[in-house]
Amino acid sequence: MSKYKLFLLRHGEGAWNKENRFCSWVDQKLSEDGVKEAQECGRLLKEQGYEFDLVFTSILSRSIQTAWLVLEAMGLEWVPVVKSWRLNERHYGALIGLNRAEMAQQHGEEKVKLWRRSYDVTPPVIDESHPYFLEIYNDRRYATCDVPIESLPRAESLKEVLDRLLPYWNSTVVPEIRKGRTVLISAHGNSCRALLKYLEGISDEEIATVTLPTGVPVLLELDENLRPVKPRQLLGDQAKIQAAIKKVEDQGKAKPST
Repeated sequence: MSKYKLFLLRHGEGAWNKENRFCSWVDQKLSEDGVKEAQECGRLLKEQGYEFDLVFTSILSRSIQTAWLVLEAMGLEWVPVVKSWRLNERHYGALIGLNRAEMAQQHGEEKVKLWRRSYDVTPPVIDESHPYFLEIYNDRRYATCDVPIESLPRAESLKEVLDRLLPYWNSTVVPEIRKGRTVLISAHGNSCRALLKYLEGISDEEIATVTLPTGVPVLLELDENLRPVKPRQLLGDQAKIQAAIKKVEDQGKAKPST
């Protein structure tokens, strides 16, 4: 029997989502379409009668902006928003800024899929020669983390995302859910996928097939042990959701030559 409801949300489309580039820890605002996605998400949740008591986000702007827009559309601007780097997107290391389709042409679709979707494969690490290294590691927000800047990731597999997310989930998010509060986690494709893997017990192989489109809320109904009592529900127009999933899956495919 369902005792708790938890909502996961991949932020609305960002500028680099539109350009099909690995955004990762580079801070990007939402695109115009991403703003609309977040607003529509909030309207949908309100229409379906849901309310939140607390929202958790990463410390990346697109995650925070999505949460704000959802709450505004729901008339819940007063709801507290708690931010942590532990909900950040997966750190794609040296791949940051690169175009997925162009990489597929250079390295092959299977290699790009392995970097994007596998559980325990870590991409090449970012170093100081990378054009976005200083933009990331000189950013003041990372001085607020619960680990020193030099201990922050330089690249991550999905497994490593889960490893840094789980302590925060257990120490900070779980106690709020157990108080009976309805929680929204407004985060990123991979931080949400990592949490889904843990909660649903998805295998290392099967997680590669789990795709979350931008701006689509995921409802998890959990028992007293915080295990799902039914399959996750992606809320909204199901035909549109399936089209959005296919769009995400196609991002790692080489463009046909013209």
